[in-house]
Amino acid sequence: MGRIFEVRKATMFARWDRMAKQFTRIGKEIVIAVKAAGPDVATNPALRRCFQNARSVGMPKDRVEAAIKRATGKDTTNYEEILYEGYGPHGVAILVETATDNHVRTVANVKSHFNKGNGAMGTTGSVSFQFKKMGVFKLKPEGLNTEELELELIDVGLDEMGESVDEQGNAIVVLRCQFVDFGKLQKGLEDKGISPISAELEWIPENTVPVNDEQAEEISKLIERLEQDEDVNKVFHNMG
Repeated sequence: MGRIFEVRKATMFARWDRMAKQFTRIGKEIVIAVKAAGPDVATNPALRRCFQNARSVGMPKDRVEAAIKRATGKDTTNYEEILYEGYGPHGVAILVETATDNHVRTVANVKSHFNKGNGAMGTTGSVSFQFKKMGVFKLKPEGLNTEELELELIDVGLDEMGESVDEQGNAIVVLRCQFVDFGKLQKGLEDKGISPISAELEWIPENTVPVNDEQAEEISKLIERLEQDEDVNKVFHNMG
């Protein structure tokens, strides 16, 4: 098992602002998952992923239950998931995942963020070819025999496994798999009684663009603008 170097993270919000944003994002994801495959976690891998991520950020149980209730109600909002592509300053590629009930508003806002951040919004396919969509699971290393686990999980879709650290500098183990193997690897972990810290679908860059600290700060300001938009779920980039 080697070390996985994750793409440089931008500093986004104050802690409570970030937490509120995470609750909103996961709430939308719960609605989308329930509408797609029902409220039974036993038969809905996407919903199980949402529950794992809700626990990882401390989302209150009543907010999770409220999201499920909204999804099964008659008057619930229908969210459309749209991926926007573009370039930030210094040639850094950026993907913006959104969940929106008004795509006209969302595309106008995303385009404005790119323009004000010295970037440029692109067309479909202009940036995404530089990334791979993969399942990413993060585990606490305590109690794990990582060498044995790596060998055992290869049969259920494990593509890459390595060490990394979280935003607080704590050691974590990162597992990656192909997008199509997400459910299989998720079940493999469940069968072993392993509960991930988080389970996400992420766009992993094939290559990164090296930048200095001054350039990184400029790019991070654009990423922050995008992340703070209410319709934006996640932002991915290839800043090295």
